[in-house]
Amino acid sequence: MFKLAHISDVHLGPLPDLSLRELASKRITGFVNWHRNRVRHLFPGTLDCLMKDIEKRDPDHLAITGDLVNLASSLEIEAVTEWLTEAGEPDEISVVPGNHDAYVPGAYEKSTHAWYPFMRGDDAPSGWVKKHACFPYMRVRGSVALIGCSTAVATPPFAASGYFGPRQARETVNLLRRAGEAGLFRIVMIHHPPIRGATSMHKRMIGIRRFAATISAGGAEMVLHGHTHLNSLYWLKGHAGPVPVIGIASASQGPGGSKPVAAYNLFSVDGEPGDWRLTRERYAINPDATGVVLAETTFF
Repeated sequence: MFKLAHISDVHLGPLPDLSLRELASKRITGFVNWHRNRVRHLFPGTLDCLMKDIEKRDPDHLAITGDLVNLASSLEIEAVTEWLTEAGEPDEISVVPGNHDAYVPGAYEKSTHAWYPFMRGDDAPSGWVKKHACFPYMRVRGSVALIGCSTAVATPPFAASGYFGPRQARETVNLLRRAGEAGLFRIVMIHHPPIRGATSMHKRMIGIRRFAATISAGGAEMVLHGHTHLNSLYWLKGHAGPVPVIGIASASQGPGGSKPVAAYNLFSVDGEPGDWRLTRERYAINPDATGVVLAETTFF
């Protein structure tokens, strides 16, 4: 049996002091939003509590589906690099970026460079190369193939959309087929929900139809995403039947906000091709944020 923990939308805080030059961009809107809204409900202590519970359950691997930072400043990217290093070895953690990790032009390159060890596919160069397309990547761990895709792009103020393009779609299909031929349980990681209507227009993923065709053509057993800060379950048409598309609340969301409290999913994968067995246990912060409780169990 393979056990995979899934968290998303870490939004590691607190927000560092930013220079006037750094704020002279889209960051100013995010800076105001942080101090007016997010700072009241996104707590580092909540994330620490969640991570301690994950460590206690000792999964084989941890998947993180984007938005590790808030405004993608250099100090934030460095802080996340330290946090990831403390969380585990790069071979044990797989990351894909979110829109906040590409908040302004140039941020995507900085974040993927810094976090490359956690985004490097098994066949990728050992070191980050600027012209090398990190995504999609594939990592094989036991009976599972983790396939990381990126929808992270810099967007104008008040927009948080993502993009899944033709090149990435073609290469993802090839990876999915290769993993399927090897008899692996295929898990696709992506930040934006690849489901029409799952979020508002200014936060949507551009390329939803393309992604659906990718899953239908290549085959997959599960898709994991973040972005909405919601615990959700959708379905896409797959090669051999419906494919669950599963979202999770922000890993830093404390009680009292409009969004669900911080949570993580713990998946157990067992069986073999044609007879896979998948169980999801969702663990969430309790009402007084002093611990983590089992909130839901689903058998697929």
